[in-house]
Amino acid sequence: MALARNGRRERGVDYWPGFVDALSTLLLAIMFLLTVFVLAQFVLSREISGKDDVLNRLNSQIAELTELLALERGNKSDLEDSLAALQASLASSETERTRLQSLLDAGSGSASAADQRITTLTGELSQQKDVSARALSQVELLNQQIAALRAQIAAVEAALQASEARDQTSQAKIADLGRRLNVALAQKVQELNRYRSDFFGRLREILSDRENIRIVGDRFVFQSEVLFPSGAAEINPAGQDEMKKLASALVDLNKEIPPDINWVLRVDGHTDNVPLSGSGRFADNWELSSARATAVVKYLISQGVPAKRLVAAGFGEFQPLTEGDTPEARAQNRRIELKLTER
Repeated sequence: MALARNGRRERGVDYWPGFVDALSTLLLAIMFLLTVFVLAQFVLSREISGKDDVLNRLNSQIAELTELLALERGNKSDLEDSLAALQASLASSETERTRLQSLLDAGSGSASAADQRITTLTGELSQQKDVSARALSQVELLNQQIAALRAQIAAVEAALQASEARDQTSQAKIADLGRRLNVALAQKVQELNRYRSDFFGRLREILSDRENIRIVGDRFVFQSEVLFPSGAAEINPAGQDEMKKLASALVDLNKEIPPDINWVLRVDGHTDNVPLSGSGRFADNWELSSARATAVVKYLISQGVPAKRLVAAGFGEFQPLTEGDTPEARAQNRRIELKLTER
């Protein structure tokens, strides 16, 4: 039967090199996409952060310019009120001068007093004209300053709108890049799952199609009865035969996988929830599960599997496959799990 099985294996197509090449290409593509995504996130984050600082400075300038504009408008209003008062006083002085001039023309006896009054009023009028001229010049200056402030505010608002538009464009680019990366990663994960299924199919063919050796999720599961006597951690002869097949496959796998892929085979020991008797070698199920996982690892090392590619772990009864206290559930929970993963 062994010769017939070897003959079928030699006549079969070896998919493993193609699987390794595809897996290597997949990992490189994922690393490249992640690198591009991280760089894009970094550049866009810095650009957005810079735009936020510019927006804050522009908002501060707008607030300052708005306060200055309000102050200048108040000053302008005060000057306009003052100018209106001066113009009213000027009109009153002109009226008084006209009245006095008419009295002088009428030849009244108070010509000297009228002349003095006229001189006084003329001086006051001249002063009022000077004040009015200065007020007009100040009003003109304020108008120019208001116009300049309005131009600055318009420029700041235009810059703010342009910055907001660039920020929206950046956010849209980030969202699109994230969406494309998620789609690419989902496709790569699907391909990886398909390759893992192919690998488990090959491993099942190597270890024979027995009911007590099966695939559960991404793990290859041996029932403990295949490898160990009850309550012991020494691999029995039938279990050694199965482990020799597994070791041969792992040795070939180690030769085919490139050195830059840091993979390990994790060996997990599990027990049922029945406590061990106090007179046995092991104090509890923790020690039994750990000892069984270690025994499998040491046997694989003795068959040529590199020690750096193996990891042993014990879980006791705390990671059951099937809940319940039935004999069938306990039998399924007594197991050794093998999982090929990256370290």
